[in-house]
Amino acid sequence: MTELFWDNVLLFKGAYDQALDPVAQRWKLTRMELDLLLFLSNNPLHNTAAEAVRLRQWTKSHVSAAVHSLQRKGLLSVEHPEGNRKTLLLIPLSAAGPVLLDGKAAQRSFFQAMCRGFTRPEEQVLEAVSEKIARNIRDITQK
Repeated sequence: MTELFWDNVLLFKGAYDQALDPVAQRWKLTRMELDLLLFLSNNPLHNTAAEAVRLRQWTKSHVSAAVHSLQRKGLLSVEHPEGNRKTLLLIPLSAAGPVLLDGKAAQRSFFQAMCRGFTRPEEQVLEAVSEKIARNIRDITQK
């Protein structure tokens, strides 16, 4: 079980990278920049740098570098909520729209290929098990 799990994690990561790397290259973005834009688009209620770090386990320095680069490229706006200079609200700009469409299409294609042959109940089981694993790992890492 353990070896199979880790083998699958590595296979998943490699295949996901293979699906998303061409999108990043096409738009002249780093993978971190693309991943951050996709994270913000897919998780609009978690639109802060701190949430990106917490939920994706990215380093603060990588998120910060991606934010600054995306701002320079005109793809991301950064705002501070009124009275709070510590929090950064990250807002993808309309110029990021084509990048996001391309990235989301690659994500959809990857997940459809990954789940090829699954019945809807099997997909629901995978989703439920994945949520439990993520919850357990977050509990472990927050101790």
